[in-house]
Amino acid sequence: MQEVPRDGETIGEVVFRGNLTMKGYLKNEKATDEAFAGGWFHTGDLGVLTADGYVKLKDRSKDIIISGGENISSIEIEDAIYKHPAVSVVAIVAQPDPKWGEVPCAFVELRPGMECTADEIVAHCRSLLASFKIPKAVHFGELPKTSTGKIQKFALRKQLNSTSAIDQG
Repeated sequence: MQEVPRDGETIGEVVFRGNLTMKGYLKNEKATDEAFAGGWFHTGDLGVLTADGYVKLKDRSKDIIISGGENISSIEIEDAIYKHPAVSVVAIVAQPDPKWGEVPCAFVELRPGMECTADEIVAHCRSLLASFKIPKAVHFGELPKTSTGKIQKFALRKQLNSTSAIDQG
């Protein structure tokens, strides 16, 4: 519950309060109490503060992968994979790992008429990311989405049996 330095690097949770903030969750006092802990609305978004006071969003707290004690941003890996010309849609989720706790796992939807292998995606990531951020598995196919096109990461976590820590996407 303390402001992070305005250095554009230190990540903190985005919280806010004001007269435009909702009053709470309908008929769900527990969720309301959790969301408004400390008198601030906890968005679940992680971001940095820039020197001029702007907030840059970096990831959702539930999408951070903790691998061997390192925090890995799923968005950073997704951004790298999106740079591959064959990739249309990508989602990164945590996959349980006996040694590291969690490792990144990629779900990739290719552009129509394009082909790509898991090894090609991994090699592409090696040129852009630190080694501990490279997906340990790559799955190809259509990703589950809502009617508005949002990727349903909770469904991907369920496929990997990694929903024990995170119940919703």
